[in-house]
Amino acid sequence: MNTKRYAAVFSLAAVFIALLLWINLSFGSAEISVPELFRILSGGGDEMNRNIIWNIRLPRAVSAVWLGGGLALSGYLLQTFFGNPIVGPFVLGISSGAKLMVALTMIWFLSAGRNLSQAVMVLAAFAGALISMGFVLLISLKVKKMSVLVVCGIMIGYICSAITDFVVTFADDSNIVNLHNWSMGSLSGMNWDQVRAVCVITVTGLVLTVLMIKPVSAYRLGEAYARSAGVNIMLLRVMLILVSSLLAACVTAFAGPISFVGIAVPHLARTAVNSNAPRVMIPACFLGGAAVTLLCDFAARTVFAPTEVSISSVTAVLLVPVVIFMMIKPKHRDM
Repeated sequence: MNTKRYAAVFSLAAVFIALLLWINLSFGSAEISVPELFRILSGGGDEMNRNIIWNIRLPRAVSAVWLGGGLALSGYLLQTFFGNPIVGPFVLGISSGAKLMVALTMIWFLSAGRNLSQAVMVLAAFAGALISMGFVLLISLKVKKMSVLVVCGIMIGYICSAITDFVVTFADDSNIVNLHNWSMGSLSGMNWDQVRAVCVITVTGLVLTVLMIKPVSAYRLGEAYARSAGVNIMLLRVMLILVSSLLAACVTAFAGPISFVGIAVPHLARTAVNSNAPRVMIPACFLGGAAVTLLCDFAARTVFAPTEVSISSVTAVLLVPVVIFMMIKPKHRDM
């Protein structure tokens, strides 16, 4: 147990997140100085800059923290469930299934002239995530090789994405056509009502994950050991699926699919803390996911400004090399 190392890593992560929050709030189409930023956060400052911070940048940055942390946590839970370090909500098609269900629900509501509530969006994403996860689990009953299962998950994701693209492409309503930007993954347009919903869902998932620390620790040592320790294996598996799907669905419902955060961040966290213990990995993954998503979102909106690229494009460019590097290092091949 290396308590000093953990404290140092978590402290550095917190400082890095604070730095990224300042960067996300201060820089963009309008640069805001540190004194002005403090005045705005204190309730003063220029009216235009105050509107930029409070209504555009701050809700976007806060949502990046919570959604990024939740997505990384979802990836960690899935990797624990399958006992494999290369699975995640994006690779297994869970995010794509959630995206498809949200797109279909949004199209149906908009075509009927109805407003789509946040609760309906989350429920639709959750249902889509569970359906995709269900297909993966059914395939896992027949396929024993993890590599084949991962490929099947990727194929399910492609099918869901293709159907989503067809639906969005042939939609007539201009509001529906605008779903294309959402389907690529973006934190643009987040408001405080959405941030509150994101916080409630993510905190719920985080609390449930923390409550599973002891059974997950036993589960990682093998099913036989977990059973001897009194762990209900079936209940634990159901909880791992539900919580990971809920967290992935929350991200997809509000920001669209964000790729590779759920796969790469647990690897980075494991390397940073040099531990596989859930009590250490859970906060490490959450902090790492928050930091990575903040960084990628800032790059997505500023690198090619005034054009904003999808956050999934940035995460793919930055995190795929991380996954490849981690996979080819012998000591990281096993969890």
